[in-house]
Amino acid sequence: MESYEILWKTTLPELEKSVSSIMFETYVKMLTPVDVLGNKLILRTPSKIFAETVTTRMSDKIRDALKRSNAEVSDFTVVVADSREEYLTQFEAETRENIENQGAPVNPMFTFDSFVVGPSNELIFAAAKAVAENPGDSYNPLFIHGGTGLGKTHILMAIANYLKIKKPQLNVMYATCEQFTNQLIESIGRGHGAPADFRRRYRNVDVLLIDDVQFLAKKQGVQTEFFHTFNELVLQNKQIVLTSDRPPKEIEVLEERLKTRFEGGLLADVQPPDLETRIAILRRKSQEKKCLVSMEVLTYIAEMSDGDIRTLIGKLNKVIFASKLHEKPITVNLVNEALKESAGEKQEELQVDDIINCVCDFYKVNKADVLGKKKNKEFVEPRQICIYLITDMMNLPLVTIGQKMGGRDHATVIYTRDKVAEQIQTDAKLATEINDIKKKLLKQ
Repeated sequence: MESYEILWKTTLPELEKSVSSIMFETYVKMLTPVDVLGNKLILRTPSKIFAETVTTRMSDKIRDALKRSNAEVSDFTVVVADSREEYLTQFEAETRENIENQGAPVNPMFTFDSFVVGPSNELIFAAAKAVAENPGDSYNPLFIHGGTGLGKTHILMAIANYLKIKKPQLNVMYATCEQFTNQLIESIGRGHGAPADFRRRYRNVDVLLIDDVQFLAKKQGVQTEFFHTFNELVLQNKQIVLTSDRPPKEIEVLEERLKTRFEGGLLADVQPPDLETRIAILRRKSQEKKCLVSMEVLTYIAEMSDGDIRTLIGKLNKVIFASKLHEKPITVNLVNEALKESAGEKQEELQVDDIINCVCDFYKVNKADVLGKKKNKEFVEPRQICIYLITDMMNLPLVTIGQKMGGRDHATVIYTRDKVAEQIQTDAKLATEINDIKKKLLKQ
């Protein structure tokens, strides 16, 4: 028996528990495992109707069953093919289409409801909500600018998540400027119809959300392509929302025609949060972590922090971790101890490579594989834990973390960080492993 047949055989009992007997008899039993490619189990079915039904109605249940059966793969695809050559061609076309059509991952936790509103950001919140409710009708483009860690990415993803639920018929694309640039360069390198496919992908959307457009600076060819994409969408009355760490006029070597377009809608400047907003953010985050923190402690952490929300939350995370590690209640004294421990000599000596090496040693995996592109579960999980620990234990820009982790973009870093943070709330084994790694790092 082939490995993929064994894999499917062990998955079936788990799947049978989660689907109705009719679905199992009618559809599941018509699926035949034929191969494993990358991190996907390839399942063959007799007709396109069967394939579409399985994909639209059972995807999550099949993935969950694969996970519960401790399968070595975490995903699947359904093909309608008679020969290996035929389904390989179908799989490759599907993979290429998914890669090309998919923007950066959108964190489902970043919603309007989870965004803490204060005087510093109420304008961008109101503008973003208006854009989400009536794309193309209000501010086009909406250009949000401000320093790092102030919630710009959160608000972009909140728009995407709102539209996914309220207006699922719309084609929404969220991407980083870095991703736009890389895909453009790749399409030019591939030649033939690839550049046309790239343009079609970005111009056939209803809402385009681009993060960090300051990376257009000094890239003349990319600016030209972005200018034409921008014009095409505006002419079609399609909504554009952009974020940057600075206003258009301060982006170096940015074409005047782009500056004019960017300033033609609404410029929204997000400022660092005031004390009351910082306290509200800390209260919300402590509640999300199901951790009781007194107003005295929340105020103390807020007063000792600057306006960077990411750094603010990072300090709260360190205090909560120290409370669990030392089994002490969260007090002002513990805050001082925890932040001194993380910001003192040991923290200053801690490097990104220390974290990566410690994780690789803990899981007995090769560093090159963790930093590479392999999708095997044995490498993906340590890779995600590395990203989580670096964001949690070090105050580094997300772009820098992405570069250190094999050249990944900052949106991927955000998604991974939040995914692991969510997982450790319910996965006791994972939480213990991460705590053990932290202990080793703090003792170095």
